[in-house]
Formats: sequence, C-alpha cells, structure tokens
Amino acid sequence: MTIKQLVASQHPILKKSIPEVTIFDKQLEQLLLDLEDTMYDVEASALCAPQIGIAQKVAIIDMEADGLLQLINPQLISESDEKVTDLEGSISIPDVFGEVTRSKMIVIKSNDKKGNEVEMTAYDDIARMILHMIDHFEGKLFTERVEKFLNEAELEAYFNNE
Repeated sequence: MTIKQLVASQHPILKKSIPEVTIFDKQLEQLLLDLEDTMYDVEASALCAPQIGIAQKVAIIDMEADGLLQLINPQLISESDEKVTDLEGSISIPDVFGEVTRSKMIVIKSNDKKGNEVEMTAYDDIARMILHMIDHFEGKLFTERVEKFLNEAELEAYFNNE
C-alpha cells in the first residue's frame, strides 16, 4: 500500500497538458495501485496521476457498486447535446465547490493497463467525473468551468436538498 502526497493547487503540473502513456508495464500497474490507495486515503471519488505529481494520462474513478474504472489516455469521442449542471469540487482545491455544466452522456476511448484500446459509454456522475479527469490532463481545473461558486451556506443547503 503506497499513499502518495497530493500536489498543491498551484503546482505547475496541474496547469499543463499531460503526455499520453506509451509504455504499458509494471510501473504503470504500480501507478494504478498508488492512485487507488491515495484516492481512498483522501476520500476522493476519482484521482489522476497529475494530482500526485506524475505527468501521465492515468486516472481512476470509484464507480461504487460497479467497481473501479481505470482510465489510460482517455479521449472523448462524442457527447450528448443534453447537458446537466451539477456540483463539482476537486481534491486538488480543498473547500472550493461550484456548479459546472457538462454532457449527460459521453462516449470515450481509452486504453486498459495492457495497452488495448477500449471504448465505453458513460452517463451522469460517471460521465462528469471522466470529463473532469480529461480536463486535468489538458491542464484545466474545474474552477475554469464553474458558472457559480457556492459559499458554505449554499453548499450546506445543496446537500440538504439532495
């Protein structure tokens, strides 16, 4: 079990475009395990390599009952015209939350840990988290997409209404 340190929100790796993974080996498998351990330790729902200071397009998403989704070099193929505005935050920017509009449904292609190309369709929260991770790989934080930041009282009301 290896828990990695998260980089600070002003770290330059969070603002730059991340290169694709080209070597699919034991180091990549270890990175996926480190991301998983770190994600659970910091109680996040998703985590990507740049958030722990590693410039690789690798992310994991906790899909709860459906298990862990490993994303390597994810690329958006298509997205629905239907958009949904919902609350987002990032483990990279603690205590900051805002409303972000994203597609309700997306189709992506990605690699598995062996380098095989896979295609998947995602909806709702999973689609939102994948798009959030893809933004990280492009050096874009969710705060650049926020339409309205929520203060503490608004955040509390938001959760009370769910």
